Amino acid sequence: MMDKRLWIGLALAGLIAPYLFYEVTLAKLVCFALFAVAFNLLIGYAGLLSFGHAAFFGSAAYVCGYVVRDLHLGPELGVVAGTLAAGLLGALFGSLAIRRQGIYFAMITLALAQIVYFIALKSPITGGEDGMQGVKAATALFGLVSIESNRARYYFALVVALLGFAVVYRAIHSPFGAVLKAIRENEPRALSLGYKVERVKLLAFVLSAALAGTAGSLKAIVLEAATLTDIRWTMSGEVVLMTLLGGMGTVTGPIVGAFTVAGVESWLANIGQAAEVSAWLRAITSAQVVMGLIFIFCVLLFRRGIVGELQHVMKRNLNL
Repeated sequence: MMDKRLWIGLALAGLIAPYLFYEVTLAKLVCFALFAVAFNLLIGYAGLLSFGHAAFFGSAAYVCGYVVRDLHLGPELGVVAGTLAAGLLGALFGSLAIRRQGIYFAMITLALAQIVYFIALKSPITGGEDGMQGVKAATALFGLVSIESNRARYYFALVVALLGFAVVYRAIHSPFGAVLKAIRENEPRALSLGYKVERVKLLAFVLSAALAGTAGSLKAIVLEAATLTDIRWTMSGEVVLMTLLGGMGTVTGPIVGAFTVAGVESWLANIGQAAEVSAWLRAITSAQVVMGLIFIFCVLLFRRGIVGELQHVMKRNLNL
């Protein structure tokens, strides 16, 4: 019951938000929130730390951009194409990496993601270092609804992201989610009970990759561009930070973490672009420095993340 009220509250907040804040920034935050929720399905519930999730996020953005800009198809088909491409890439990555655990799994995903990055860098379709610009939907959504305005694109991103949240929520509250948690807690015991551990982990990896691709496709539609930043290894690091900061293994933690990290980055970018800011102030307020300090602060004081700590305090003091 509490979860139902929570999701209704989030949906209402999402509907009201563009009347209070800039729509493009909000839409970008929604995309990152879906990316973090998809990543949390893997690390928070299956215990698999991937350092290559930017490959799914960024490659889906390029696929969506190609479908919408060069093939002149609708934005909904662009998102579907990006999601399917990321899912197929996830199946390939997962089949190669899933048999390894711990740091070996993380390094394999990072190495495979770097291959995708260099393909994107050298391919003429992606635009190389300039990225894919001008990803503007030439046709209306389902041939009926125009998404030319910033507010329309925001609501499109919000609806798709809420559907993605619902898929993850349903997955983690199903028998499949229970098996994932069992694997995370004690993989040998789950194997001894007869569960197809590798098959379950691969399915979680593909689902997580596909939803990360949905987020990347939405970002390409919202910002009308797909860039190398979306597919670089630093993006994989950012989604790890979002998840840990918000609360790994919690339902709403990644959303809070994504809004915190991406929101702080946008705010710092505005400070850095101000003409009156001196060079030393611009240096100490760079996103990397501030994010590093926030990460150290959270590791020392909020090891469960923001939402994880709040839940712990409520359970301890209110017996919830």
